[in-house]
Amino acid sequence: MKLMFIGDVVGGAGCQFLASRIKELRKRYEADILVVNGENSATGNGITASSAKMLTQLGADVITSGNHAFKRHESQHIYDELPYLIRPANFPEGVIGKGYCVLDMGRARIAVVNLLGVTYLEPLDNPFTVIDRILGELDTPNIFLDFHAEATSEKKAMGFYLDGRVTAVIGTHTHVQTADEKILGGGTAYITDAGMTGPEESVLGVEKELAISKLRFRFPTRFVEAQTPCFINGVVIDFDEKTGRARKIVRVVER
Repeated sequence: MKLMFIGDVVGGAGCQFLASRIKELRKRYEADILVVNGENSATGNGITASSAKMLTQLGADVITSGNHAFKRHESQHIYDELPYLIRPANFPEGVIGKGYCVLDMGRARIAVVNLLGVTYLEPLDNPFTVIDRILGELDTPNIFLDFHAEATSEKKAMGFYLDGRVTAVIGTHTHVQTADEKILGGGTAYITDAGMTGPEESVLGVEKELAISKLRFRFPTRFVEAQTPCFINGVVIDFDEKTGRARKIVRVVER
């Protein structure tokens, strides 16, 4: 089977560009499953009911999130209403939503897990401890982790920690696609960051002049989504659904 993972979708422009290309991309890569990180899919950050609905209409089987999972307070209820929308599993007990879901594809069950790194981000529960607990709860060898983390060292460590125990560890959050995709020794597909889907000539999706001004002068700045041509970043993972071992990982860059 093949799973396509689309990196952080940024705003309305990212959603619209994905809508224009995703059908052809899935056909080209023969993807059976589509997972999309949608934590920035709403205009101005976060995820809303409307942006989540748009991503599912595009064919997303699962929508993952990250540190902006609860950015939009008015939309927090959607985590309890949409079974395919997940938030990082290492939020404290009692937080709405869930940290993983399992898809029944008929011939195989596919688990998608979401975790947030804690280096330079929020001090949530230890993601290494949390993933150990989750692996004990899952009854399928086909396990894909969206590890939304800032530090490349934390992502690399997680990849090696889970090698041979999950199908793939896919890094997100930095919005910059890395070129280190590989199959680790134990059969786990890995990439430090899948990248972003949205305005390419930008600073992580933000109008570049605004980002430069913020960093240069340190004044409060209201970020605005860049209005430049978009691209799509992601990966496609070919795996053996009987063993959960990855056979191949390919980066996706579509302009």
